[in-house]
Amino acid sequence: MTSEVRLRPVRDDDLPAFFAHEQDPQAAWMAAFGPADPSDRAAFDAHWARIRADERVVNRAVVVDGELVGRVAAFPVGERTEVSYWIDPARWGRGHATAALRALLRELPPGPVHARAAKDNAASLAVLRKCGFVVVGEDSGYAAGRGAEVEEYVLELPAGAADQGAH
Repeated sequence: MTSEVRLRPVRDDDLPAFFAHEQDPQAAWMAAFGPADPSDRAAFDAHWARIRADERVVNRAVVVDGELVGRVAAFPVGERTEVSYWIDPARWGRGHATAALRALLRELPPGPVHARAAKDNAASLAVLRKCGFVVVGEDSGYAAGRGAEVEEYVLELPAGAADQGAH
């Protein structure tokens, strides 16, 4: 289903590709809760400088057969750890997001992990479910990627799920 997916720390030379991935209108719409202006390179660079300087954030580049295809991250939101990922739209449907998220989850300390996805983002919800996440709530908020209020699911990977084969 997928070639070998490998994670590595994000490097400066990854950022132009990440920025390019965010320019895809379909990807921005699906992600929903992305940057207010995906074409604002200064805001993108400032965001990445801030998150790369935060030692609590785990950012990984997703590499498949030596080619950079996206990113995956874990970050604090209050007392919770949340995960997110963004795969180059040209590489969708090949299992890269699922493999990358599973690899990231193996790096994280034991404990529950959370995620959010727009209710109509079937692909992202499928990735999360394949990795063992379950819906534990609902929320909504303004999504810059759609210019509208969007309903989302709040999902959780229960503590110990990794030990039970979820990833």
